[in-house]
Amino acid sequence: MQIQTNQKQRELKDHGTFAFPVNVSHENLFSYERSSFFWHWHPEIELTLIVSGDINYQVNDKTYHLTTGEGLFCNANMPHTGHMYNKEDCVYISTTFDPRIIYGFESSRIQTAYVTPLTLDDRFSSIKFSSDVAWQAEILANLTKIWEISSSKAPCWDFQIQILLSRIWLILYQNTEPQTETLPAVQRDRERLLVLLSYLHDHYQEKILLEQVAAQINICKSECCRFFKSHMNESLFDYLLHYRIQKSLPLLQNTNKSITDISLLTGFSSPCYFSKIFKSEMGCTPREYRKNALKTPSPEAEPE
Repeated sequence: MQIQTNQKQRELKDHGTFAFPVNVSHENLFSYERSSFFWHWHPEIELTLIVSGDINYQVNDKTYHLTTGEGLFCNANMPHTGHMYNKEDCVYISTTFDPRIIYGFESSRIQTAYVTPLTLDDRFSSIKFSSDVAWQAEILANLTKIWEISSSKAPCWDFQIQILLSRIWLILYQNTEPQTETLPAVQRDRERLLVLLSYLHDHYQEKILLEQVAAQINICKSECCRFFKSHMNESLFDYLLHYRIQKSLPLLQNTNKSITDISLLTGFSSPCYFSKIFKSEMGCTPREYRKNALKTPSPEAEPE
């Protein structure tokens, strides 16, 4: 499986319901294609608790190596991705929620004084939690309780989760110094990055030239390369190759199209080059991947 997104990489999955906008799920990296979940974002906040194993978790331009017992705060609207570490699985609990579960109604005192200052502060795009820090250890303990309560569905389970999320938010607020306005340069860079990603996702099937990409945010080619790599920790064209390979997987699994047709549909100049990059990325040829996919039943678990 893989996370389903729109053309702007916003995740399409509902995180809870309008009446209770919270989703608590038990995840593992091996359930995803390539043992990683692809770049995506959502307007909800996500709290991750590592149950076992390790993960390389990236939010914007920051990469965290998370191990068993550690956790992460990923702020609203922040692009993020996760990859396996040392080719081993990672099991984790994802708690995703709309901040209105905390503040109740628009323009409430809780929203304007305690929630919005943190959600709009790009300095806090993400925060790593470690049990070595007392306030972070308390958050990790509360995330464990949230999972236990969510799993049991005992009486008042939803009310208890709301209380715990509010407690977590209070701890976060008390241990950070949020500001009410987003720094202009940070906001500009975030918007620029989303423009570049949207362009690549919209045009990956075509031949893409660097000058075309750079023109989307009105900078020169060299600055475009530097900007992209500084925020994504990989080159623009490495990212494009990864994305094209990702898009080829469902075509190999779910269609009878030829390898040649799939290579052209995903923007590769030739089937030979497609096969070369595919084997480098996936450890097998496209034909071998298709053969193995036919033998493996699709997992029933929902994506993150």
